[in-house]
Amino acid sequence: MATPLGERAISEALGLGNAILKFISPNDVGLTGGHQCGYYLPKAVWQMFAAFPPQRGRNDEAEVAIHWHDGRITDSRVKWYGRGTRSEYRLTRFGRDFPFMTPDSVGDLLVLVPVNHREFLGFVLDLEEDIEELQSALGIETISSWAAFQRGAPVTPPEDEASCIDRQFRRFVDTLNGFPSGAAFSEETRRVLASCGGFEQLSADGALLRCMESEYRLFRLAERQLCQNEIIRVFRDVDDFLSTASSIMNRRKSRAGRSLENHVDYLLSRAGIPHDMRPPADGKPDILIPSLAAYRDPAYPPERLIVVGVKTTCKDRWRQVLNEARRIPRKHILTTQQGISGNQLTEMHGSGVTLIVPADIQRQYPRSPIELLTIEAFLTFVRNTLAP
Repeated sequence: MATPLGERAISEALGLGNAILKFISPNDVGLTGGHQCGYYLPKAVWQMFAAFPPQRGRNDEAEVAIHWHDGRITDSRVKWYGRGTRSEYRLTRFGRDFPFMTPDSVGDLLVLVPVNHREFLGFVLDLEEDIEELQSALGIETISSWAAFQRGAPVTPPEDEASCIDRQFRRFVDTLNGFPSGAAFSEETRRVLASCGGFEQLSADGALLRCMESEYRLFRLAERQLCQNEIIRVFRDVDDFLSTASSIMNRRKSRAGRSLENHVDYLLSRAGIPHDMRPPADGKPDILIPSLAAYRDPAYPPERLIVVGVKTTCKDRWRQVLNEARRIPRKHILTTQQGISGNQLTEMHGSGVTLIVPADIQRQYPRSPIELLTIEAFLTFVRNTLAP
């Protein structure tokens, strides 16, 4: 049975026909080191609390008065953050000594009842009986981050990106009878990321890391399913066990390197940059820009040729690139290695190597004379080099 506070929340929500429910999170109260504290508001039902839509490239805000269940009134703000990498609504500004924006509030249920876009009723419920009675009365369950009751009817939250990706990855794995090719893993990863939203807006640096991380998740799901019987069986002897373990490890190492090449190939194609993958050009370089035909054409200016080695790690193997595509003196190496020593970077610089490192990883590199390009900067460099 609900307490008087719970009954008030139920009465106001049913009477006005609208309510937004969300469990207060560590991010809401500023415990995760985010941009700022403030209650997250679900973008999917923005019409319930804001007069301005979620537009990329701009920030908006409006003053709102919130009448809280303990009698206090706060002059707060509904804010939309659409610039940079942010894409969210927040309810902010509650004044000093506000009791429901503290670490002790995490896990409590925030109930926001919009009267209109300028005035809200606010309740914070911490008793399980009140939370259960409210959700039962409104016919909703706050299973994910939020739930809503709009125009007298429950609103089902849309599937979030992480759940969408997980669902589609598991569906793909369920169809497997054997390990697909590395290209199939890469293509399925990009297809799922694109279908679950947000991927196409990522920079080349962000897209590459997102692809790599997501494909690894997909591969591990497939590995767990396809290798389960092989792992739990009774091995004939130690050699049988070692052979099985070696096969699994070799498959992992082979997939990682080819995965990076597959996604870099995709990013170059997405950017409209002509290139050949693994052509026979004084060895077998990973990427030759603009083509093998141009490389073999004596009349084609060598300063407009670009060779790229693609290495998940290049601590010891970067010298291999020096002997490939010898017509091109300046070598580029694209890597996702999490940091390289200053001495090795200096040696690379002296050998005429330019490193291409995703922006988020570059902060792990020490200062050195070598040139570090982000992937976006490299794409710009290539366009300028190929421009007539």
